[in-house]
Amino acid sequence: MYTGKNIFAQLTAYLPLKAFHRCVKKYRGDYRVHSFSCYDQFLCMAFAQITYRESLRDIESCLKAMRDKLYHCGIRGNVSRSTLSDANENRDWRIFAEFAQVLISIARRLYHHDDFGVELEETVYALDSTTIDLCLSVFPWAPFRKTKGAIKLHTLLDVRGSIPSFIWISDGKVHDVNILDDLLPEPGAIYLMDRGYLDFARLYELTLASAFFIIRAKQNFKYRRLYSNPVDRSIYIICDQIVVLSGFYPHKNYPEKIRRIKFYDAKNDETIVLMTNNFYFSVQTICQLYKCRWKVEIFFKWIKQHLRIKAFFGTSENAVKTQIWIAISAYLLIAIVKKRMNLDISLYTFLQILSLTLFEKDDILQIVNEIEYKTGYYKNCNQLNLFDI
Repeated sequence: MYTGKNIFAQLTAYLPLKAFHRCVKKYRGDYRVHSFSCYDQFLCMAFAQITYRESLRDIESCLKAMRDKLYHCGIRGNVSRSTLSDANENRDWRIFAEFAQVLISIARRLYHHDDFGVELEETVYALDSTTIDLCLSVFPWAPFRKTKGAIKLHTLLDVRGSIPSFIWISDGKVHDVNILDDLLPEPGAIYLMDRGYLDFARLYELTLASAFFIIRAKQNFKYRRLYSNPVDRSIYIICDQIVVLSGFYPHKNYPEKIRRIKFYDAKNDETIVLMTNNFYFSVQTICQLYKCRWKVEIFFKWIKQHLRIKAFFGTSENAVKTQIWIAISAYLLIAIVKKRMNLDISLYTFLQILSLTLFEKDDILQIVNEIEYKTGYYKNCNQLNLFDI
């Protein structure tokens, strides 16, 4: 009989509490707080993410039903809807943003040697953004269209393990390319981007920082071909060229040579033109790397379907950002536990199991192990045949 911690307490045991308390102390999150600390707030919101709660009243009802188990999970304060609402409204969202960065660094170290389909030692990032629609009358601080509000989740994803290494939350009117101004380029890293990030001045900054980019070209891309490399058309590679930009301002912003690759995507029946400043990788490797950009799209789809970042428990900017950062922290915590326990199941399956067993007093390894029940058929010699064949 198992006599240890419940599932929720086993999960939270993997949290770096010293780092969390440093973040709280930095932004004075627990200043003049007597009963409901920032850690209580984090655990309640993480519980809501893992168990798919729909509202603050839903969170309060479920946690009060388990009040005898809350102390052992780390929740020491009195949980109420108004207290949780005030905490999300007033406590600085940067506490949870910086704590998520701590979890990101832990997860990236754990997934550093994972295979992502291309045999490379370099770090590969996929850069993209997703839009979360909001009601403009309820969220007036997030303008997007004339009668519509939205926020954007700009994400730099490490394709090894699908771990976000950088996240920036903005209103819907901020263009995707502006995120390049806030990125600190990593020398030797490879950045995969769609054509929404095509800005030659910003791309040249990546080149000067000894970083590589692979980006999809626009249809009106003007260039002058210097020479062409031989290609194998049997694998749908149309051309591999070394070019220079021919427009005045594009050439001024990016004065060096650039590599242009054109290939046919048979799966989607379209021709794709890529630009890169990497002249060393083979053309097949460049094409395979660009296809890895879809990992960030899968990441956005996953968190929108399985975490609560489309419906919010508060309407202020602080409450929305707090909820998003705690949702990301919950995703990272599950990824860290899965890796450290060497669980051979998907994150989706692990999350579904946790959503139903969070307060069960059982071992995590025991609940995730797949046990095959086999029915044995034994021939009883004393059984007579009803019909002779």
